[in-house]
Amino acid sequence: MFSRKPADQPEPAPAPRGKGHPTPKRKQSQAARQRPLVQTDRKAARAAQRAKRDEAYARQHQAMLVGDDRYMPARDRGKARRFARDYVDARWSIGEVFMPIAFLILFVMLLASMYPEVAWVATLAMYAVVLGGVADSLVMVWLLKRHLRARFDDDEVPAWTGMYAFQRSFMLRRFRMPKPQVKRGEWPQNQPQRP
Repeated sequence: MFSRKPADQPEPAPAPRGKGHPTPKRKQSQAARQRPLVQTDRKAARAAQRAKRDEAYARQHQAMLVGDDRYMPARDRGKARRFARDYVDARWSIGEVFMPIAFLILFVMLLASMYPEVAWVATLAMYAVVLGGVADSLVMVWLLKRHLRARFDDDEVPAWTGMYAFQRSFMLRRFRMPKPQVKRGEWPQNQPQRP
């Protein structure tokens, strides 16, 4: 009753379509659509799957470089997320210089291990940069949420958009993905405001 056609049998020729031919029987139509559940050539199937995956990754990477919203990951898609990225990229953030300063301070602390006063000052400087970066980014998120409420409906703004912008503000501009599409000072004012 539920028998399956063995994979080694040749597939029947497709039934003729169009006018002038009899309608194919159900059995013939079903036989023409049957495909094996498991590929017989697994190596070719893996190669095809890998090629398809590589193509999708390449398309996604290109979209991240040029800002094409269609092929971006779901995390980065949408007008509200685009607005948040542009808002973060248009400003200078203390958080984006945190990593270079932290490496510099660690280097100074290693060199000055014999001088505890220098290490103590470097530690205080690192805490000051961290606290300044966090405070700056929290103010930026607060202002961003005001702009998002003015421009988009609540259902258009994905959850955690503020955290998305906060994390982006702590990355060096050169290493941000998706790549910045605006210059510094080029605020996203051209976005339509909500009526």
